[in-house]
Amino acid sequence: MSVIAKKILREFWEKQTDSEEQLKTWYKEETKANWVAPGDIRAAYSKASILKRGRVVFNLCGNKYRLIVRINYKRRWVFIRFIGSHAAYNNIDADKI
Repeated sequence: MSVIAKKILREFWEKQTDSEEQLKTWYKEETKANWVAPGDIRAAYSKASILKRGRVVFNLCGNKYRLIVRINYKRRWVFIRFIGSHAAYNNIDADKI
């Protein structure tokens, strides 16, 4: 899968240094992934939340942070839509961001 835009992840881990290792690991795993359906994600990440319209929420650093992506399975793209604290996540609509 192609992850669009790593820069967002990098900017986040530069501010929240405790997230760096896990975000780098997540990025490396996603670039090697070959997902064709939400079930593939569920098999790899049992705690990921599958939302509508190709959106997925990943819990990071013991659920301290949340990462929302939108996946285009056909084109093999993963778009970063949001990354932030659990509290910031509670103030957004994950289905629309």
